[in-house]
Amino acid sequence: MPSNQQILLDNRPQGEATVDNFRLVTTETPALSDGQVLVKHHYLSLDPYMRGRMNDSKSYAASQPLGEVMIGGTVGEVVESKHPKFNAGDQVVGMGGWQQYSVVNADQPGALRKVDTTHVPLSHYLGAVGMPGVTAWYGLVKIINPKAGETVVISAATGAVGSAFGALAKARGCRAVGIAGGPDKCKYAVEELGFDACIDYKLHKDMYSLAKALKEACPNGIDGYFENVGGMILDAVLLRMNAFGRIAICGMIAGYDGAPLPLTNPALILVNRLKIEGFIVSEHMEVWPEALTELGTLVATGKLRPRETVAQGIENAPEAFLGLLKGKNFGKQLVRL
Repeated sequence: MPSNQQILLDNRPQGEATVDNFRLVTTETPALSDGQVLVKHHYLSLDPYMRGRMNDSKSYAASQPLGEVMIGGTVGEVVESKHPKFNAGDQVVGMGGWQQYSVVNADQPGALRKVDTTHVPLSHYLGAVGMPGVTAWYGLVKIINPKAGETVVISAATGAVGSAFGALAKARGCRAVGIAGGPDKCKYAVEELGFDACIDYKLHKDMYSLAKALKEACPNGIDGYFENVGGMILDAVLLRMNAFGRIAICGMIAGYDGAPLPLTNPALILVNRLKIEGFIVSEHMEVWPEALTELGTLVATGKLRPRETVAQGIENAPEAFLGLLKGKNFGKQLVRL
Protein backbone atom coordinates (compact mmCIF):
# COMPACT_ATOMS: atom_id res chain seq x y z
CA MET A 1 0.00 0.00 0.00
CA PRO A 2 1.28 3.55 -0.76
CA SER A 3 2.70 5.87 1.88
CA ASN A 4 0.44 8.81 2.64
CA GLN A 5 1.34 12.40 3.49
CA GLN A 6 -1.18 14.00 5.83
CA ILE A 7 -1.63 17.39 7.49
CA LEU A 8 -2.88 17.27 11.07
CA LEU A 9 -4.22 20.00 13.32
CA ASP A 10 -1.38 20.15 15.83
CA ASN A 11 -2.66 22.92 18.15
CA ARG A 12 -5.50 25.43 18.29
CA PRO A 13 -5.08 29.04 17.13
CA GLN A 14 -4.84 31.81 19.68
CA GLY A 15 -6.53 34.54 17.63
CA GLU A 16 -5.30 34.48 14.04
CA ALA A 17 -4.46 31.06 12.58
CA THR A 18 -0.83 30.38 11.55
CA VAL A 19 1.09 27.64 9.73
CA ASP A 20 2.39 26.50 13.13
CA ASN A 21 -1.10 25.22 13.97
CA PHE A 22 -0.54 22.38 11.46
CA ARG A 23 1.85 19.43 11.21
CA LEU A 24 2.86 17.36 8.16
CA VAL A 25 3.33 13.62 8.74
CA THR A 26 3.85 10.53 6.59
CA THR A 27 1.97 7.32 7.39
CA GLU A 28 1.32 3.95 5.81
CA THR A 29 -2.04 3.41 4.14
CA PRO A 30 -3.87 0.51 5.83
CA ALA A 31 -5.05 -2.56 3.94
CA LEU A 32 -8.70 -2.54 2.89
CA SER A 33 -11.50 -4.43 4.62
CA ASP A 34 -14.70 -5.54 2.90
CA GLY A 35 -16.85 -2.56 1.92
CA GLN A 36 -13.91 -0.16 1.82
CA VAL A 37 -12.43 1.83 -1.05
CA LEU A 38 -8.96 3.37 -1.41
CA VAL A 39 -9.09 6.80 -3.06
CA LYS A 40 -6.11 8.72 -4.43
CA HIS A 41 -6.92 12.41 -4.11
CA HIS A 42 -6.22 14.74 -7.04
CA TYR A 43 -7.56 17.94 -5.46
CA LEU A 44 -8.26 19.13 -1.93
CA SER A 45 -10.84 21.83 -1.23
CA LEU A 46 -9.98 24.71 1.12
CA ASP A 47 -13.01 26.47 2.58
CA PRO A 48 -13.60 29.23 5.17
CA TYR A 49 -15.67 26.96 7.46
CA MET A 50 -12.48 25.08 8.32
CA ARG A 51 -11.27 28.04 10.38
CA GLY A 52 -14.22 27.73 12.73
CA ARG A 53 -13.61 24.01 13.16
CA MET A 54 -10.07 24.74 14.38
CA ASN A 55 -11.47 26.42 17.51
CA ASP A 56 -12.48 24.45 20.59
CA SER A 57 -15.88 26.07 20.90
CA LYS A 58 -19.56 25.26 20.60
CA SER A 59 -20.74 25.45 17.01
CA TYR A 60 -23.00 23.72 14.51
CA ALA A 61 -20.40 20.96 14.09
CA ALA A 62 -17.83 19.30 16.34
CA SER A 63 -14.41 20.91 16.57
CA GLN A 64 -11.59 19.44 14.53
CA PRO A 65 -9.82 17.01 16.93
CA LEU A 66 -6.17 17.71 17.64
CA GLY A 67 -3.70 15.25 16.16
CA GLU A 68 -6.07 14.14 13.40
CA VAL A 69 -6.19 14.80 9.65
CA MET A 70 -7.79 18.18 8.89
CA ILE A 71 -11.30 17.92 7.52
CA GLY A 72 -11.83 18.76 3.86
CA GLY A 73 -13.57 17.86 0.62
CA THR A 74 -11.58 15.92 -1.97
CA VAL A 75 -11.92 14.63 -5.52
CA GLY A 76 -9.87 11.82 -6.98
CA GLU A 77 -10.01 8.30 -8.31
CA VAL A 78 -10.52 4.87 -6.85
CA VAL A 79 -7.28 2.89 -6.95
CA GLU A 80 -8.54 -0.21 -5.12
CA SER A 81 -12.02 -1.33 -4.14
CA LYS A 82 -13.58 -3.97 -1.94
CA HIS A 83 -17.06 -2.57 -2.54
CA PRO A 84 -19.34 -3.81 -5.35
CA LYS A 85 -20.49 -0.33 -6.41
CA PHE A 86 -16.99 1.11 -6.94
CA ASN A 87 -14.26 0.06 -9.34
CA ALA A 88 -10.65 1.12 -9.85
CA GLY A 89 -10.60 4.21 -12.07
CA ASP A 90 -13.92 5.63 -10.90
CA GLN A 91 -13.82 9.42 -10.45
CA VAL A 92 -15.22 10.28 -7.02
CA VAL A 93 -15.90 13.14 -4.62
CA GLY A 94 -15.84 12.78 -0.84
CA MET A 95 -14.52 14.19 2.42
CA GLY A 96 -11.07 12.65 2.37
CA GLY A 97 -9.36 15.46 4.29
CA TRP A 98 -5.91 17.02 3.99
CA GLN A 99 -4.06 13.92 2.78
CA GLN A 100 -2.99 12.19 -0.40
CA TYR A 101 -5.06 9.03 0.08
CA SER A 102 -8.12 8.04 2.07
CA VAL A 103 -9.72 4.74 3.00
CA VAL A 104 -13.49 5.18 2.77
CA ASN A 105 -16.26 3.01 4.18
CA ALA A 106 -18.32 3.21 1.01
CA ASP A 107 -21.51 1.87 2.64
CA GLN A 108 -21.75 5.03 4.75
CA PRO A 109 -24.43 7.29 3.19
CA GLY A 110 -22.91 10.27 1.37
CA ALA A 111 -19.32 9.20 2.05
CA LEU A 112 -18.37 8.81 -1.60
CA ARG A 113 -20.09 9.78 -4.84
CA LYS A 114 -19.17 8.97 -8.43
CA VAL A 115 -18.98 11.97 -10.76
CA ASP A 116 -19.03 12.38 -14.54
CA THR A 117 -16.16 14.43 -15.92
CA THR A 118 -17.35 14.39 -19.56
CA HIS A 119 -18.59 17.99 -19.48
CA VAL A 120 -17.58 19.16 -15.98
CA PRO A 121 -13.88 19.17 -14.94
CA LEU A 122 -13.15 17.01 -11.87
CA SER A 123 -11.98 19.99 -9.79
CA HIS A 124 -15.33 21.79 -10.28
CA TYR A 125 -17.02 19.15 -8.13
CA LEU A 126 -15.34 20.85 -5.15
CA GLY A 127 -16.63 24.27 -6.18
CA ALA A 128 -19.33 25.30 -8.61
CA VAL A 129 -20.81 21.79 -8.90
CA GLY A 130 -20.12 20.84 -5.29
CA MET A 131 -20.75 22.05 -1.77
CA PRO A 132 -20.10 25.77 -2.50
CA GLY A 133 -22.44 25.73 -5.50
CA VAL A 134 -25.20 24.01 -3.54
CA THR A 135 -24.65 26.55 -0.75
CA ALA A 136 -25.32 29.39 -3.22
CA TRP A 137 -28.35 27.53 -4.60
CA TYR A 138 -29.93 26.90 -1.19
CA GLY A 139 -29.44 30.45 0.09
CA LEU A 140 -30.83 31.97 -3.09
CA VAL A 141 -33.67 29.57 -3.87
CA LYS A 142 -34.87 28.49 -0.43
CA ILE A 143 -34.23 31.58 1.72
CA ILE A 144 -34.06 34.65 -0.53
CA ASN A 145 -36.58 33.08 -2.96
CA PRO A 146 -36.41 36.00 -5.42
CA LYS A 147 -38.91 37.05 -8.03
CA ALA A 148 -37.79 38.11 -11.50
CA GLY A 149 -36.78 41.76 -11.47
CA GLU A 150 -35.73 41.84 -7.82
CA THR A 151 -32.25 42.94 -6.76
CA VAL A 152 -29.99 40.48 -4.95
CA VAL A 153 -26.54 41.17 -3.50
CA ILE A 154 -23.77 38.84 -2.33
CA SER A 155 -20.50 39.50 -0.50
CA ALA A 156 -17.35 37.60 -1.53
CA ALA A 157 -18.91 37.63 -4.99
CA THR A 158 -16.01 36.04 -6.87
CA GLY A 159 -15.39 33.19 -4.45
CA ALA A 160 -16.66 29.64 -4.98
CA VAL A 161 -20.10 30.41 -3.54
CA GLY A 162 -20.43 33.90 -5.01
CA SER A 163 -19.59 32.92 -8.58
CA ALA A 164 -22.32 30.26 -8.58
CA PHE A 165 -24.76 32.69 -6.96
CA GLY A 166 -24.34 35.18 -9.80
CA ALA A 167 -25.21 32.66 -12.50
CA LEU A 168 -28.14 31.26 -10.50
CA ALA A 169 -29.53 34.75 -9.85
CA LYS A 170 -29.31 35.79 -13.51
CA ALA A 171 -31.04 32.55 -14.53
CA ARG A 172 -33.98 33.72 -12.39
CA GLY A 173 -34.17 37.16 -13.98
CA CYS A 174 -32.72 39.07 -11.02
CA ARG A 175 -30.48 42.10 -10.92
CA ALA A 176 -27.33 40.63 -9.36
CA VAL A 177 -24.83 42.87 -7.58
CA GLY A 178 -21.59 41.61 -6.09
CA ILE A 179 -19.24 42.92 -3.41
CA ALA A 180 -15.60 41.89 -3.83
CA GLY A 181 -12.08 43.08 -3.02
CA GLY A 182 -10.10 44.80 -5.74
CA PRO A 183 -10.66 45.98 -9.34
CA ASP A 184 -9.63 42.68 -10.94
CA LYS A 185 -12.21 40.70 -8.98
CA CYS A 186 -14.92 43.25 -9.72
CA LYS A 187 -14.09 43.22 -13.43
CA TYR A 188 -14.27 39.41 -13.45
CA ALA A 189 -17.63 39.49 -11.62
CA VAL A 190 -19.20 41.70 -14.27
CA GLU A 191 -17.46 40.52 -17.45
CA GLU A 192 -17.28 36.76 -16.85
CA LEU A 193 -19.74 35.89 -14.07
CA GLY A 194 -22.55 38.07 -15.41
CA PHE A 195 -23.14 40.32 -12.40
CA ASP A 196 -24.87 43.58 -13.30
CA ALA A 197 -22.50 45.51 -11.04
CA CYS A 198 -19.76 44.82 -8.51
CA ILE A 199 -18.57 47.07 -5.68
CA ASP A 200 -14.95 47.09 -4.52
CA TYR A 201 -15.28 47.21 -0.73
CA LYS A 202 -11.60 48.12 -0.41
CA LEU A 203 -12.44 51.61 -1.72
CA HIS A 204 -14.71 52.25 1.29
CA LYS A 205 -13.52 52.98 4.81
CA ASP A 206 -16.88 52.89 6.58
CA MET A 207 -20.41 51.55 6.18
CA TYR A 208 -21.84 54.89 5.02
CA SER A 209 -19.43 55.11 2.10
CA LEU A 210 -20.18 51.51 1.13
CA ALA A 211 -23.93 52.09 1.54
CA LYS A 212 -23.70 55.03 -0.86
CA ALA A 213 -22.04 52.79 -3.45
CA LEU A 214 -24.77 50.20 -2.89
CA LYS A 215 -27.42 52.88 -3.48
CA GLU A 216 -25.87 53.68 -6.86
CA ALA A 217 -25.59 50.00 -7.83
CA CYS A 218 -29.04 49.12 -6.45
CA PRO A 219 -31.28 52.11 -7.28
CA ASN A 220 -34.39 50.13 -6.33
CA GLY A 221 -32.93 48.94 -3.03
CA ILE A 222 -31.95 45.39 -2.06
CA ASP A 223 -34.54 42.61 -1.89
CA GLY A 224 -32.21 39.73 -1.04
CA TYR A 225 -28.72 39.52 0.44
CA PHE A 226 -26.39 36.53 0.75
CA GLU A 227 -23.87 37.03 3.56
CA ASN A 228 -20.41 35.49 3.55
CA VAL A 229 -18.45 38.17 5.42
CA GLY A 230 -20.28 40.16 8.12
CA GLY A 231 -18.97 43.24 9.89
CA MET A 232 -19.02 46.57 8.08
CA ILE A 233 -20.39 45.01 4.90
CA LEU A 234 -23.50 43.70 6.64
CA ASP A 235 -24.01 47.06 8.34
CA ALA A 236 -23.87 48.82 4.95
CA VAL A 237 -26.28 46.38 3.30
CA LEU A 238 -28.81 46.75 6.12
CA LEU A 239 -29.00 50.47 5.34
CA ARG A 240 -30.17 49.64 1.80
CA MET A 241 -32.50 46.67 2.41
CA ASN A 242 -36.09 47.00 1.21
CA ALA A 243 -39.06 46.23 3.43
CA PHE A 244 -39.64 42.48 3.70
CA GLY A 245 -36.16 41.74 2.38
CA ARG A 246 -34.55 38.36 2.98
CA ILE A 247 -31.00 37.73 4.19
CA ALA A 248 -29.33 34.31 3.96
CA ILE A 249 -26.35 34.02 6.29
CA CYS A 250 -23.81 31.42 5.20
CA GLY A 251 -20.53 32.74 6.63
CA MET A 252 -18.97 35.45 8.77
CA ILE A 253 -15.37 35.33 7.64
CA ALA A 254 -14.68 38.76 9.17
CA GLY A 255 -15.12 37.17 12.60
CA TYR A 256 -13.38 33.81 12.18
CA ASP A 257 -10.45 34.84 14.39
CA GLY A 258 -12.78 34.80 17.39
CA ALA A 259 -13.51 38.48 18.01
CA PRO A 260 -17.26 39.26 18.21
CA LEU A 261 -18.81 41.09 15.25
CA PRO A 262 -21.13 43.83 16.53
CA LEU A 263 -24.17 44.91 14.54
CA THR A 264 -24.48 48.69 14.30
CA ASN A 265 -28.19 49.14 13.50
CA PRO A 266 -30.17 46.05 14.58
CA ALA A 267 -33.36 48.16 14.70
CA LEU A 268 -33.37 48.06 10.88
CA ILE A 269 -34.34 44.38 11.12
CA LEU A 270 -37.58 45.46 12.79
CA VAL A 271 -38.16 48.63 10.78
CA ASN A 272 -37.90 46.76 7.47
CA ARG A 273 -39.48 43.51 8.74
CA LEU A 274 -36.51 41.53 7.47
CA LYS A 275 -36.25 37.76 7.38
CA ILE A 276 -32.74 36.66 8.40
CA GLU A 277 -31.84 32.98 8.35
CA GLY A 278 -28.54 31.23 8.85
CA PHE A 279 -28.07 27.80 7.32
CA ILE A 280 -25.65 24.89 6.99
CA VAL A 281 -25.89 23.28 3.58
CA SER A 282 -25.03 19.77 4.82
CA GLU A 283 -28.29 19.82 6.80
CA HIS A 284 -30.30 20.04 3.57
CA MET A 285 -29.13 17.02 1.60
CA GLU A 286 -32.62 16.65 0.08
CA VAL A 287 -31.97 19.60 -2.28
CA TRP A 288 -28.52 18.51 -3.46
CA PRO A 289 -29.65 16.46 -6.51
CA GLU A 290 -31.80 19.30 -7.88
CA ALA A 291 -29.14 21.91 -7.17
CA LEU A 292 -26.28 19.87 -8.65
CA THR A 293 -28.28 19.19 -11.81
CA GLU A 294 -28.82 22.91 -12.42
CA LEU A 295 -25.23 23.83 -11.51
CA GLY A 296 -23.77 21.11 -13.74
CA THR A 297 -25.90 22.34 -16.64
CA LEU A 298 -24.77 25.94 -16.10
CA VAL A 299 -21.10 24.87 -16.22
CA ALA A 300 -21.55 22.51 -19.18
CA THR A 301 -23.31 25.20 -21.22
CA GLY A 302 -20.76 27.90 -20.38
CA LYS A 303 -23.20 30.05 -18.40
CA LEU A 304 -21.09 29.56 -15.27
CA ARG A 305 -17.36 29.94 -15.75
CA PRO A 306 -15.78 29.46 -12.32
CA ARG A 307 -12.19 30.42 -11.72
CA GLU A 308 -9.79 28.47 -9.50
CA THR A 309 -6.68 29.27 -7.50
CA VAL A 310 -4.58 26.12 -7.21
CA ALA A 311 -1.73 25.56 -4.78
CA GLN A 312 0.65 22.72 -5.61
CA GLY A 313 1.38 19.94 -3.10
CA ILE A 314 -0.11 18.90 0.24
CA GLU A 315 2.71 20.66 2.10
CA ASN A 316 1.45 24.03 0.82
CA ALA A 317 -2.13 23.57 2.01
CA PRO A 318 -1.71 25.54 5.29
CA GLU A 319 -0.25 28.60 3.54
CA ALA A 320 -2.96 28.48 0.88
CA PHE A 321 -5.63 28.18 3.56
CA LEU A 322 -4.35 31.24 5.44
CA GLY A 323 -4.31 33.15 2.15
CA LEU A 324 -7.94 32.18 1.56
CA LEU A 325 -8.92 33.67 4.92
CA LYS A 326 -7.31 36.96 3.84
CA GLY A 327 -8.98 36.97 0.41
CA LYS A 328 -5.80 36.27 -1.56
CA ASN A 329 -7.49 33.61 -3.68
CA PHE A 330 -9.28 34.33 -6.94
CA GLY A 331 -12.29 32.04 -7.19
CA LYS A 332 -12.27 28.57 -5.65
CA GLN A 333 -9.16 27.72 -3.58
CA LEU A 334 -7.83 24.23 -4.25
CA VAL A 335 -4.69 22.21 -3.58
CA ARG A 336 -3.47 19.89 -6.32
CA LEU A 337 -2.02 16.74 -4.82
